[in-house]
Amino acid sequence: MPSIAENIDQIEKGLKQETRLIAVTKTKPEEVLLEAYHAGCKRFGENKVQEMTVKYEALPKDIEWHMIGHLQSNKVKYMAPYVALVHSVDRFKLLKEINKEAAKNNRVIDCLLQIFIAREETKFGLSEEEATEIITSPELKSLQNVRIKGLMGMASNTDNHDAVRNEFRGLKALFETFKKYNNEQIAMQELSMGMSADYTIAMEEGSTFVRVGSAIFGSR
Repeated sequence: MPSIAENIDQIEKGLKQETRLIAVTKTKPEEVLLEAYHAGCKRFGENKVQEMTVKYEALPKDIEWHMIGHLQSNKVKYMAPYVALVHSVDRFKLLKEINKEAAKNNRVIDCLLQIFIAREETKFGLSEEEATEIITSPELKSLQNVRIKGLMGMASNTDNHDAVRNEFRGLKALFETFKKYNNEQIAMQELSMGMSADYTIAMEEGSTFVRVGSAIFGSR
């Protein structure tokens, strides 16, 4: 079985220059994360704030921590001092909470709006209309401690590659449309889409971040 370092190397070699790898480290122990770190991977994605915070405190400080899971407002304060990018903003109320906690830490926190693109009701995310409402809201201007840097989406869990490609393509089209709103607070630069099963399709469709867990660490 290939090592974590070999898996990372193989994935990195296959990625386009504009696509960066986030190692999804949820449920993995610190020694496994260190193995990935020493293999040169310093961008980690976690689903739970408590777990991410414990790891942040224990591991080297040049690691970039990405919050990729569904986020509860009352947990924002724990990650506000250090989180690099929040991928999973799926409601305006959450964006306001991130802004509040970022201000307390004298930071501006970068965020992605999570768009619902799958055909499964279990997935979270905003509709195009809801996302448009957030980025055109006059209230957004008052949130000086957050920046909207792009969009995130999770494709349907299916073996139908054409369906997955269409979902990613639709998200990329929305991403391009939203560039017309770019200003000091909105900079459509990042498109987070693609996981272990579909990251190559996501990369082909313009993803700038792929979130890969099992293809690096093996299935849980």
